[in-house]
Amino acid sequence: MSDDVSRETPSVPPEARGVFASDRLPLAERYAELLATEGVVRGLIGPREAPRLWDRHLLNSAVLAEAIPDGSTVCDIGTGAGLPGVVVAIARPDLAVTLVEPLLRRTTFLDEVVAELGLTHVRVVRGRAEELHGIETYDVVTSRAVAPLDRLLGWSMPLVAPTGALVAMKGRSVHDEIAASRAVLRRWRCGEPEVFEVGVGVLDPPTTVLRVPWADPGRIGWPLARGHRNTPPTKRPARGDRRATKREVS
Repeated sequence: MSDDVSRETPSVPPEARGVFASDRLPLAERYAELLATEGVVRGLIGPREAPRLWDRHLLNSAVLAEAIPDGSTVCDIGTGAGLPGVVVAIARPDLAVTLVEPLLRRTTFLDEVVAELGLTHVRVVRGRAEELHGIETYDVVTSRAVAPLDRLLGWSMPLVAPTGALVAMKGRSVHDEIAASRAVLRRWRCGEPEVFEVGVGVLDPPTTVLRVPWADPGRIGWPLARGHRNTPPTKRPARGDRRATKREVS
């Protein structure tokens, strides 16, 4: 990371101490500094977002960890600058987290963040979620402001292990999204979506979470829905290459 970037960084709010363990809070604070400095310079975070990083981005991402079982493998698709994936990894060192992002400038930043914070349980993959379909599965697939549910299912469910679930941060329209996605949910053989809040008593307002499991772990639906427009066929990465792709995706 560059040492010549000088910008005002947001102070740590009291709520952060109720979300991060004492030994993890300094990592979260350093990540906030990197977002407010390098993240702004590189166009990953808007300048107006820097003063409210904790309230609008870090804390509501961190409480997502409440919805993730101990020792899970996690894939954060469309992670951008690392939200929520990096924050969840900071809060939960017991998780094995994979960050999936197509843009080179973002994955370069993420690689630097992971190295600087010493997040040895985090892997950065440059590529689109579809490029991992049929190759890897995870206990939990997370996302934040990536797409409406009907499209999100096509990108996420092929990555969900038989006993796993999609766990997405959502807003006020989540119930409308579920209603509009009933046909897609059936096509994918998904279980009944569950909407709940995390960070209750810590954040105001709490973070809204949508959880979608498989209806029957023994009969997962993604191979049957593979021809659906949300899941175009993709090519398998070369053997031994942990990156899903080497091309820029705009």
